[in-house]
Amino acid sequence: MEPIAVVTGADRGLGLALTIGLLERGWRVVAGQYMPDWPQLGELAASAGERLMVVPLDVADIDSARAAAAAVARQVDGVDMLINNAGMLTPTLNRGIREVQDEEGMHRQLDVNALGPLRVVEAFLPLLDRGAKKRLCFVSSEAGSINRCTRKAWYGYNMSKAALNMVCKILHNRLRPEGYTLRVYHPGWMRTYMSGCKSEQADMEPEEAAVHALAYFMQDLHDNPARPEHSEEDRLVMRDWQGREWPW
Repeated sequence: MEPIAVVTGADRGLGLALTIGLLERGWRVVAGQYMPDWPQLGELAASAGERLMVVPLDVADIDSARAAAAAVARQVDGVDMLINNAGMLTPTLNRGIREVQDEEGMHRQLDVNALGPLRVVEAFLPLLDRGAKKRLCFVSSEAGSINRCTRKAWYGYNMSKAALNMVCKILHNRLRPEGYTLRVYHPGWMRTYMSGCKSEQADMEPEEAAVHALAYFMQDLHDNPARPEHSEEDRLVMRDWQGREWPW
């Protein structure tokens, strides 16, 4: 039976590339769609057939997350892997402390980047409980590392990723004893649409970044890491696309 993954923010960028990569690797995919007018995910669904299920999903809305999980539960018995990829940043992120801060934008980033993954885990946990692999993946960022922070602005985005890392740690504390394994990942500087338009200055296209991400997200899935004595999974870490560990 094909394993099943859920990917949030699958409309474009890294989320779409992860969805394509999973399909190519023989997975069935549930793609969370936030932008129904964006054409690429619909085009992919038309060619993928029953192996791709597109569901409306706004991670900033708990009712949307629960409706998405309910729609998936009507089609499948369980989910093996959840990839919390959806994220955003604001065009005002470079404002320094001597400028008026965009508090509304900060709240939005915290709501999507930190609370969003928590909502999705809460909504999909019953399905994940019935899955064989029990893998939770989170696209974080070096921006969440307090130890390595050198920025003099980016308050909202950095705070949201640091908060996401704490979400992951608490989930790990609670769910690891139940056989879950977690991946917290910094994908590198990608040419994505997080600020609303595609960044052309970054290092990697999403398709390249997805290859590295999936290698880490799927690592050890066939070696039964859920067994309690698999001690390497007992210490939560954040790694980047080169396999390097980042300090919290």
